[in-house]
Amino acid sequence: MRSVFQTRLYSESGTPEPFLNGNHSNYLEEMYCAWCANPKSVHESWDKFFQASNASAPSDLLNRPSGNLPVAAQTQNRTQTSAQAAKLIEDHLAVQTLIRAYQIRGHHVAQLDPLGILDADLDSCVPFDLITSMDKLGIYGLHESDLDKVFRLPTTTFIGGNEPAISLREILKRLENTYCRHIGLEFMFINDVEQCQWIRQKFETPGILKFTNQEKKRLLARLVRSTRFEEFLARKWSSEKRFGVEGCEVLIPALKTIIDVSIAKEVDHVIMGMPHRGRLNVLANVIRKDLEQIFCQFDPKLEASEEGSGDVKYHLGVYHERINRTNNKHITMSLMANPSHLEAVNPVVQGKTKAVQFYRGDTKGKTVMSILLHGDAAFAGQGIVYETIHLSDLPSYTTHGTIHVVVNNQIGFTTDPRMARSSPYPTDVARVVNAPIFHVNSDDPEAVIYVCKVAAEWRNTFNKDVVVDLVCYRKRGHNEMDEPMFTQPLMYKQIQQQASVLKKYADKLISEGVLTLQEYEEEVADYDRICEEAFTRAKDEKILEIKEWLDSPWPGFFTQSGEPKSLTCAPTGVSEEVLQHIGNGASSVPVKDFTIHSGLSRILRGRAEMVKNQMVDWGLAEYMAFGSLLKEGIHVRLSGQDVERGTFSHRHHVLHDQDVDKKTCIPMNHLWPDQAPYTVCNSSLSEFGVLGFELGFAMANPNALVCWEAQFGDFNNTAQCILDQFISSGQTKWVRHNGIVLLLPHGMEGMGPEHSSARPERFLQMCNEDSDVYPEYTEEFEVKQLFDCNWIIVNCSTPANYFHVLRRQILLPFRKPLIILTPKSLLRHPDARSHFDEMKTGTAFQRIIPDEGLAAQNPDDVKRLIFCTGKVYYELAKERINRKMEKEVAIIRLEQISPFPFDMLKMEVDKYPNAELIWCQEEHKNIGYYDYVRPRFRVTVQFKRPIWYVGRDPSAAPATGNKNTHLTELQDMLDTSFNLQAFGDMAF
Repeated sequence: MRSVFQTRLYSESGTPEPFLNGNHSNYLEEMYCAWCANPKSVHESWDKFFQASNASAPSDLLNRPSGNLPVAAQTQNRTQTSAQAAKLIEDHLAVQTLIRAYQIRGHHVAQLDPLGILDADLDSCVPFDLITSMDKLGIYGLHESDLDKVFRLPTTTFIGGNEPAISLREILKRLENTYCRHIGLEFMFINDVEQCQWIRQKFETPGILKFTNQEKKRLLARLVRSTRFEEFLARKWSSEKRFGVEGCEVLIPALKTIIDVSIAKEVDHVIMGMPHRGRLNVLANVIRKDLEQIFCQFDPKLEASEEGSGDVKYHLGVYHERINRTNNKHITMSLMANPSHLEAVNPVVQGKTKAVQFYRGDTKGKTVMSILLHGDAAFAGQGIVYETIHLSDLPSYTTHGTIHVVVNNQIGFTTDPRMARSSPYPTDVARVVNAPIFHVNSDDPEAVIYVCKVAAEWRNTFNKDVVVDLVCYRKRGHNEMDEPMFTQPLMYKQIQQQASVLKKYADKLISEGVLTLQEYEEEVADYDRICEEAFTRAKDEKILEIKEWLDSPWPGFFTQSGEPKSLTCAPTGVSEEVLQHIGNGASSVPVKDFTIHSGLSRILRGRAEMVKNQMVDWGLAEYMAFGSLLKEGIHVRLSGQDVERGTFSHRHHVLHDQDVDKKTCIPMNHLWPDQAPYTVCNSSLSEFGVLGFELGFAMANPNALVCWEAQFGDFNNTAQCILDQFISSGQTKWVRHNGIVLLLPHGMEGMGPEHSSARPERFLQMCNEDSDVYPEYTEEFEVKQLFDCNWIIVNCSTPANYFHVLRRQILLPFRKPLIILTPKSLLRHPDARSHFDEMKTGTAFQRIIPDEGLAAQNPDDVKRLIFCTGKVYYELAKERINRKMEKEVAIIRLEQISPFPFDMLKMEVDKYPNAELIWCQEEHKNIGYYDYVRPRFRVTVQFKRPIWYVGRDPSAAPATGNKNTHLTELQDMLDTSFNLQAFGDMAF
């Protein structure tokens, strides 16, 4: 039977508990005293442990029962026993603290730099609590004489393997081997004990870095491919920029290991994003893109039309289905195209990954995963890295774990790490989401492969992000034409002397007898032959197929030529029954026992009243557009800051129970029994990251309406990189259609410069339409215009037109980004209403809304023709009534600004032959639409009639913050618009 001391120290499983606190120390002291009195009173394992720990103690004190001693001797024995117990406890606690120090800070002294000259953490100091010399044992109360003393290990370490107790000397040796060699581990900041234990077991268990001969040969073969590919390109195109991966050739076997392990864990679709460095090698040896297709890109005679892209070869993406030869499983690989804006592709990859998971029903990310590659300077310096990582665990954005691989060149373009970041490591941003960070010396291929294996297992086990930091070097300059010795002379002197990782590893395997020199040379020759044969075939390549470089193909959506099946658009109107059904759903709560806010009850009653009268406001029109698409099997996703309720409290697509916390209801998901799902999700306070994410989501499926709404239109400013580099130019550069919709609240409401203008002039400036050419009109003119443009920009003034443009976005036979300048005050404007008749079958989007009042009935008598767009129409219409000028002034609304409605505009201008033409906008003259519409008006009227500007004067700020100034400017604009003598003989 166990003694009381044994019972206290043993867990339910019969295993000794760790000595972590004072209570356990007291138990240990009691047990030790009991053992000293009678060694057989404790468990056999503790008897052996105490014997080993007290090998130097007098044997008579250890073996004689205290009851046989005189009283004085018993007192002396107890005193000595107590002192020994206290020393034993102190030593064990010291060893535990020492182990913890290595687990927390061992990475600071790990040998990570393959050049042997730099400190990966930018600090050459050794942490005070790491034992780097015997003198430092004293800080723990230990001495050199304790090195051979045996210590029982706590359960928070696995360095003992199957041994419950080992000597201090062996403890230090194993800690150094685990934490201070070629792998540096950062994980102790993770606030989950299970995850920390998992990592400790993976790295601390003795003998983990053991590879079979077959595994070593496979690793060598992959290094051969990675290295010889770069050398082949250097021989054939020595004067071309290639942004090779030389200095980090281990990247290729690292990625292939991640993929191999992930495939073995059920993954069959991998979506990747990376900067330009190493892209060609990844395409060739990871994606397994045909080499001749890659070599074609170096042909200087290649025409732009043959390239199928307007971007350089090391920006291109690809989609490829192949068999993984390691386990003979089919796998789909997608490498996203991206510009030189480095980390900007990160959220795009995450969005596409989320979409593929969503449409597959992969709710845990078990079959679809993402891998992101980064440069060290960019990972530390680019804010989009944080914005993307911050999405990693949000319910509507998580991809259930991303593996981040950092190619840590230990330098930016020419910038040293100490000038490029303030944090110790470039990867420190990942700590905010408790992602483990594995630093590894890239010149130790086996260490790299093991780390990548663990990273893939971590992602599969915990569905969380993980970072692999490949500490390497850049063999050449920023590109192959750059001279790095100008700025890093000492570093590059060392690099020039550095043997390649392939040579080092080949020599190692040959010395171990794993393979012979002849076998190695044959492996090299085989791959060189493959490259030469592909090079020969590439010379015969006549036309490069566009489909070869699509990273997001849509099978069956287009014809094989990449053209739409026809340039026609299905009707966008729907039946009255559908409108009525959606309206009833929008004004009710479909879930029983659900308590809504009293204010929301009034809103629902108001919706019901509108539906009864067959009227819709802006919010209800949106509801009907979404609901009708859901009925047709189109998934709708609306994302952005506060979109569930709507920034202006106009949407309320998610209802919250007022009595039960976190109980919600989405009525739109209850409209039809077999409808498509509706996803509406509030995002993090990010524009760059979230817009990139939604762009990626829209790439996965053309038959989905994906919308991003800015809280205020001008917030698109912080997502400008996504707009400029991906959305406006994506089709031209990468032949990539995308139907993303941007909802940008816009309008001068007197609320100051920050939340007034969505900066439409910036979008219009990037339109690819020629302002000096009047297009040839055909029957398919409207749809052909849309097909030829790079994006569509509208400013709807009626809920019905908003309804139609959202539906048209899906019913078109192709996809273009759609920019909608949405209203603020019009959301509740009494005149901004539409009747069901404007949305029923047979109706469609109106690019221009003509005047239908008295002026239109007598067009020859009209003296002034005002063109405008958006909210300002209602102010002009009200002023016209107040001035009783309905016969003299016609007002025409441009609903679609780009592509410009040349044909309809000409019809309206010709209809009013005697009218003076005015462009009126509420924005300042240098902001808004005037610079865009003016040359197009002039071409339309063949320069025979001037178009006058009415609006605010030029300004650096989009709007005034002073209410009185705002009203004065507005009144001046209205006065000028209706003062028929305002322009007189002014020169055009």
